[in-house]
Parts: sequence; structure tokens; C-alpha cells
Amino acid sequence: MTHPQEIYDLLLDYGNTNAQIREVLIGLTWTLCQTESIGLCMSPGTTTRTLPWSGTLVNRSIAELAPWLRSWDSYQATVAMAAINAAINSRSPLPAKAQPLSPQGTANLAVFEHFLPLIRGKRVMIIGRYPGLERYEQEMNLSVIELQPSARDYPAPASEYLLPESEWVFLTAISIVNKTFPRLAELAKDAKLVLMGPTVPWLEELARFGVDYLAGIAVTNAEALRQTVAEGGGVRIFETGVQYRVLELFRDNTA
Repeated sequence: MTHPQEIYDLLLDYGNTNAQIREVLIGLTWTLCQTESIGLCMSPGTTTRTLPWSGTLVNRSIAELAPWLRSWDSYQATVAMAAINAAINSRSPLPAKAQPLSPQGTANLAVFEHFLPLIRGKRVMIIGRYPGLERYEQEMNLSVIELQPSARDYPAPASEYLLPESEWVFLTAISIVNKTFPRLAELAKDAKLVLMGPTVPWLEELARFGVDYLAGIAVTNAEALRQTVAEGGGVRIFETGVQYRVLELFRDNTA
């Protein structure tokens, strides 16, 4: 088992850059950080009127904000993750190596459509209730763990019992920001683990934490993405500004 802080040490290393922040947008669903590249992170699900640093982020360096990733303040951690992703995306070769997904169905569910031939008949656990996910519930042995569960979902504590029994786990990368990633990845160590969502950092080193696949995004239209985020877009960004891509990683089981 890796130390829980190890993934944050890794991400802060990548965030140790003097690249300047040109803009931060905190939308209803996504937070966008613009440097020479764009980084995204899912926005906190709560609202606030008292952010003390509003209006001070432009022209600061990514290195100044990256340590916020360790914060238990959800807005600080979100801004930090978006900034670090902007730093990673500006130099990572992985998005170009990853397979672009052109789904037949809804674009925000492209990852599940892509993996469907591999996960039919398998015990599949998904962390987070993705909009429209119910269309796949008849095609796989699917369970969902959700922080705010509906009658169809399991609550967060169920992960301790269900993840070790799963064959495939789809884990949202927002788990890095909310600090649940280290434990969830450990519980899923015997499963095929897909780290997914626009919050995904494109790093090969994530294989050290048990990640088998990265299912992140590439920006296809920066201006349309910015406008969609600013206008409160959620799954709409997959129709206007980003495209899912999938890359298989290879775990080092000797570590």
C-alpha cells in the first residue's frame, strides 16, 4: 500500500511551475484554469459567498496555488487541481497517445460505452451516479456508490465492503480532490481500475496507485469550452469543447 500523501506529493511536483494563471472560472459544475493550457476540475457541490481570495488569482503562478490541493477547503482544493491539470496538460504526451472516443450514444457516457464489451457479465462498481447511467444497468452487473445516494445507490461506507469484491471499478478523479482516492484505490487493488472524468491528470505514474486505465479528456474547442463552463454547463461540455480519450496503463506489481 502506498502512503496516502504520495499522490499529492506527485501532483505538487508537477504543479511546481512559475507558469502564470490567466483566468479562473468557477462554474456550477466545472472549474477552469487557463494558463498556456486549460485545466479542469469538477466544482464543489456547495455554494459559498465568502471566498476570501476571489479577485486575486490572475497573474499568480501555478506553484503558488498548487499546495491548496492538500487543503480540506473544497474550493481551494478544486482551484489547485484545475491549475495542476493545466500544468500537466501543457506538456503531457499521453492525450495524444490515448484513443479518442466517438460514441454512438450520449457523449458524457462514452467511457462506459467503450468498455461495455469488456465488462458485460462482470461485477462492476461505479463511484458516482453519472447522468444517464441507468441505460447500462440492464447490460452489466452494475452498482453505484454515491455520496448523496438515491434509492438505487449505495452510500459511501459501502465501498469498504463492495470494492474488494468488484472486478471492474470506475472511479471519478474528483476522488483525488476530496481525498478519498488513496483508500478507494487500495480497496480496488484486485479490480481493473478506470480513473475517469475531466478532472483526470494525464500521468503515467498513476499506475503506481493501481490505475489500469486513464479515461480523461482532451480540449477540442477552448473557446466553446470556456463559454459552456461560464454559462453553467455540466455534461454539455462533452458536446461543445472536450472529448473523452482512453489510455491503458501498466501497473508495476514489483513495487
